[in-house]
Amino acid sequence: MTQPNDYGFGEEAALLKEQARKFFADTLPVDALHALVADDPTPDRQPSGAWLEESWQAMVDLGWTMLSVPEAAGGLGLPVAAVAGLVEEQGKAAFPSPLLSTLCAGYVLGAAQAQAALDEIVAGTIATLAITNAQGSWQAGDSDVTYADGKLNGTASYVQDARRAQRFLVSANTGGGIGLFWIAADTAGVTVEADAIIDLTRDQGRLVLQDVAATPVTDNGLAALNQAMPAVWTLLAADMVGAGEWQLQTTVDYVTQRQQFDKPLGFFQAVKHPLVDVMLQIDEAKSLVYNAACAIDAEPEKAAQFAHMAKASASGMAGYASGRSVQCHGGIGFTWECYVHLYFKRQKHSQMLFGDGSWHRARLADILVGAAA
Repeated sequence: MTQPNDYGFGEEAALLKEQARKFFADTLPVDALHALVADDPTPDRQPSGAWLEESWQAMVDLGWTMLSVPEAAGGLGLPVAAVAGLVEEQGKAAFPSPLLSTLCAGYVLGAAQAQAALDEIVAGTIATLAITNAQGSWQAGDSDVTYADGKLNGTASYVQDARRAQRFLVSANTGGGIGLFWIAADTAGVTVEADAIIDLTRDQGRLVLQDVAATPVTDNGLAALNQAMPAVWTLLAADMVGAGEWQLQTTVDYVTQRQQFDKPLGFFQAVKHPLVDVMLQIDEAKSLVYNAACAIDAEPEKAAQFAHMAKASASGMAGYASGRSVQCHGGIGFTWECYVHLYFKRQKHSQMLFGDGSWHRARLADILVGAAA
């Protein structure tokens, strides 16, 4: 099967992207975002995970939580390219919400054909993946949680939106493989411990499970994770592309207005050449994101390969764009009052989340050259 024209990004996807752009801009412009998540500049502040909880119902009403749920399971089942456009706009707004986590959980549940859990996603339940061990391994199946005698025990680390989630999709060693378990946040024996992270727009924590009663949604969790992870990597890369676009536009605006030696800063090659490099890296990452998104729908046999390429490219772009945005803002770029630091921190978090560029390039080498890698 070959990919359709324009990565399958049609009129419906364009309307969704425009709807998302307007929603994020109207709901939480960047000055309001800074006031919400960066109200306390003290280094020893406690993790807050601040977000507009009332915005969640609006997203549910718009049907966004249904996007990753197959149509046959009661969702909208839009092409991943359309969902990537929505997530790109969320990244551009650095919008703090559990939408990305819920979408990712929906893809895994869809791969597992877990209808009851998918019904909850469609209804607007906030969900997240709890599939990572304490060493930070992003390899599917590396879990510190065990399942025996109907009980879950252990700790899932680096859980995104840990304090916002109402349901957790947990991977656990069953003795015969990896199972996936759908548990409520208020289940007896469930404890969430918040992490202190640099990203002020996100929430991360550890999910501690002690004799938690659970029933597997699938015994073949590894297969479901392997099928769904390309969508997870691609959507995260789309968020990074959106944040990079904000960084570039905001920095270009600043160096166009700021004068030095009676000329705009952007006049000087030491400023404009790195910004051109940022633009090129964003364009590369964006093309790879939509290529990967399209492959998930049209060329599933190549989905993992293309998703590794997208996340590796986006991770490199995120680091470079963040550094240039701060440097080109000069002395003000290092201040708490400058909005640039919100995006810098979000990008640095995303750069490592679900594997940095080196990890994804290594996995890509495994696919392309196998044992020789």
